[in-house]
Amino acid sequence: MKNNEMPSHHGVEVSVNGKHPNQTIKLLTERASCRNFSQKKISPDILQLILSAGIHAPSGGNLQPYSIIKIENNETKQKLAEKCGQDFIGKAPVLLLFCIDLHRIERWAKLETAPFTATSAFPHFWISFIDTVICAQNICTAADSLGLGSVYIGTILEFLSDIKDMCQLPKGVFPVVLLCLGYPKTKPIPRKKLDYQVVVHAERYQEIEDQKLIDSFNKKYPDLKVEITEERLQTISEVCRKVHGKEFAKKCIEKIKKNGYINPVQRYFGLHYRADLMPKDNDTYLKIMEEFGFNWFKKYHPHKDTTRKDKKHA
Repeated sequence: MKNNEMPSHHGVEVSVNGKHPNQTIKLLTERASCRNFSQKKISPDILQLILSAGIHAPSGGNLQPYSIIKIENNETKQKLAEKCGQDFIGKAPVLLLFCIDLHRIERWAKLETAPFTATSAFPHFWISFIDTVICAQNICTAADSLGLGSVYIGTILEFLSDIKDMCQLPKGVFPVVLLCLGYPKTKPIPRKKLDYQVVVHAERYQEIEDQKLIDSFNKKYPDLKVEITEERLQTISEVCRKVHGKEFAKKCIEKIKKNGYINPVQRYFGLHYRADLMPKDNDTYLKIMEEFGFNWFKKYHPHKDTTRKDKKHA
């Protein structure tokens, strides 16, 4: 890596090989995202086995409010790779688009003459989102157990309307995440994670002492020190000024110059997931949500029954 090249925001690779009580724990502990796929195809039988593992994931009320769009067409994969700006997406043998699917349940309700307001209720949306992600992770784990590799792609959020047209999604079907699936060229190496003691809280949330918190993140990102350039300083200064004001921007730049590098959290929210841009499209996402047939964020107006009124004036 060149001195002025931006280091990966995923953190350092780390070997986690060790003794495990069983193969399941080993699989989950040593799992890593794969971005370098071989051209080996996934057989239909293996793919169906993996997808079936997802379909058997836990689900609220066992409603299974999700659908999986299986994408193997090279032209479609290439379009998604270009949209996301990540070439490896087009090289993965199979892409799986996980979607909340309340459309199927609404059709079921209509066919069986049952009331339905799931697209207007936040609890239904929230549980459906959780169920969709659980299904995706089941599939990810099943794939790993059979020697395949996978990686989640969240940047589909940036072109939801395009995906709606590309995959012909009806109202009530909302894309959540894309999963690339295939056989890895080489075994991917896991990234360093936060320690158990930092993430797990006993009985109640417990604040970690300031220095202990800083040390825990430094342990996770020991080498993620971004070189200072004038352009990066200007960007971070602009982000800080827009979010927290001039004094905070000055304080941030002073800290960077004192350290002699841009630290991991400054890199995350000052350069990568820019704190000034991330909340910018909230209103746009709500409009997109409505475009997809969801209006849980609006006040619900029950159906007005005019039967009695009609009878009164008859």
